[in-house]
Amino acid sequence: MYYAQVDHQSPHAPRIITVTGNGHVMAKPGSVQLQIEVQTQGQNVQGPQQENAAIMKQVIQSLTALGILNENIQTAAYTITPLYHFEDGKQIFNGYEVTNAITVHALNPESIGLIIDTAVENGANRITNIQFKVDHADVYYQQALSLALHNAQAKAKTIAETMHLPLQLLPTEIVEEQVHTPILYRSMAISSDSTPIEQGQIDINASVRVNFQY
Repeated sequence: MYYAQVDHQSPHAPRIITVTGNGHVMAKPGSVQLQIEVQTQGQNVQGPQQENAAIMKQVIQSLTALGILNENIQTAAYTITPLYHFEDGKQIFNGYEVTNAITVHALNPESIGLIIDTAVENGANRITNIQFKVDHADVYYQQALSLALHNAQAKAKTIAETMHLPLQLLPTEIVEEQVHTPILYRSMAISSDSTPIEQGQIDINASVRVNFQY
């Protein structure tokens, strides 16, 4: 009996180059949001509550006089906090602090300085959480995504040319990476002088992981 030896060869597994492509575009903010607070203190609750309510009412009226719509002004927080200090190891009651915070959304980012000055002139004593936002951010993101894909292809070409590899330009896999687009954010202390705020531009990023076969 004769047994022939058969050479079983498994096909070669595909060889893959994996690259990460990045793209970004700069966008001018289309709106701005900030938090305006009124803080008052007193020995009893009713006094600072009433004072706070009167000041905040005046602040809101001054903002609507600037053309900000009522629906773009929203209460963000309202707190009543007892105040204490320690003396000779004893806790001494100092009264209460009342804080009323509103969130203001303005469609014109260039008006931010005027909004702050107006609020402060009418009794606001704390400004926080200034955020510039981009309108139609998805349009800018699509542009960044396109740039990221071109960047990935360019990287793969460079690797293939350097290593003398027969690259196939049609990707075998494209994975969109999760990218959190930053929002320009600034917390600041108020000033009695005119308040200059630079809106700058927002960097919108996209990232992809792409596999190419060679």
